[in-house]
Amino acid sequence: MKKFLPFIALGAMIMASCDNTPKFQVEGTITDAQDSMLYLEQSTLDGIKALDSVKLSSSGDFSFKAAAPTESPEFYTLRIGRHIINFSADSIDHITISAKLPNMESAYTVEGNESSIKIREIALLQQDVQKKIIAVEKNESMYPGDQVDSINSILENYKEKMKNDFIYQDPTSASAYFAVCQSITDLGGTFMLFNPLTNRADVKIYAAVATAWDATYHDAPRTQQICNMAIKGMDNTAQPQQKVLEVDEAKVSESGNIDINLPDINSKLRSIRELKGKVVLIDFTVYAAQESAERTRMMRSLYEKYKSQGFEIYQISLDDDVHYWKFSCDKLPWVCVHETDGTSTSVYGVNSLPTFFLLNRDNEIVVRSDFMEGSLESNIEKLL
Repeated sequence: MKKFLPFIALGAMIMASCDNTPKFQVEGTITDAQDSMLYLEQSTLDGIKALDSVKLSSSGDFSFKAAAPTESPEFYTLRIGRHIINFSADSIDHITISAKLPNMESAYTVEGNESSIKIREIALLQQDVQKKIIAVEKNESMYPGDQVDSINSILENYKEKMKNDFIYQDPTSASAYFAVCQSITDLGGTFMLFNPLTNRADVKIYAAVATAWDATYHDAPRTQQICNMAIKGMDNTAQPQQKVLEVDEAKVSESGNIDINLPDINSKLRSIRELKGKVVLIDFTVYAAQESAERTRMMRSLYEKYKSQGFEIYQISLDDDVHYWKFSCDKLPWVCVHETDGTSTSVYGVNSLPTFFLLNRDNEIVVRSDFMEGSLESNIEKLL
């Protein structure tokens, strides 16, 4: 067999040289990063996809090639640990990025792709806005109402800048798509800057990009996704935000200790019975509802306060848009699952949202939100 090995190797080289798939290239230097692993990843509609990686030498030089997107511009990241640089690529772009640890997400330059240059501007502005919001949230001398007003003012000014400087100027660009789909992270979690599902004004912004992309990249999955968000937003904001479920009364039963086994964002089935021994809040919700962001902040506060004592949240989303659900719960620390056929809402007798139940450590339902006495926090403390 050994005498054939050179021929096998030669054949592999020939096959590699015949790969005519269009590719984009991203290369550059990241200093002060010797022995760090640098990853090239694609930000797809279904999550992060790893493409390539390299261990950086003392020079910090790197060079990646990957299949070029064919239907529309796509979005990628260079990542070292939690440090991330966002950029876009279209066709056979040759992009150069130079950065420096430990702040490569802010201390970097990019050349070779106009949208990536603008994405850098957006990223820096986004980081600044997040710092301002967190500073307000940490300011204990401010009244809660003043904090909310201040944060809303910061966000509205930032949204105006995004609209005027990055979206309306060229809505067909990858940077416009990036700007309209960006999220903001503060002490309460992550939320969409422009949310067409709850804000009528934001629908117009989404619609501008959706219309432009539909004309330029009609068949692209990203076009379908943003068009669907705009259309659904028009429907949602034209109607009351409270979602009422149509439940077949014949299927509603008294719930004492009924298991739920639903998939999380990684498609792993999560069972309520596996949480026996903990006090569990089962929460039926819709992330696209108007009150969802404020409610999530409240739940995060309870979770952080009581998780060390054996408190857990099992949150069931009934959002129609699975991609939106995955985005909304991606950073949440508790169990997040998605309901598709309405089985759990039927067996638990849920006919409006949001609705929650509290389970004791024996996995038995002891409190339902519709009939709860006292506050949610006081009921959790009794069970703990």
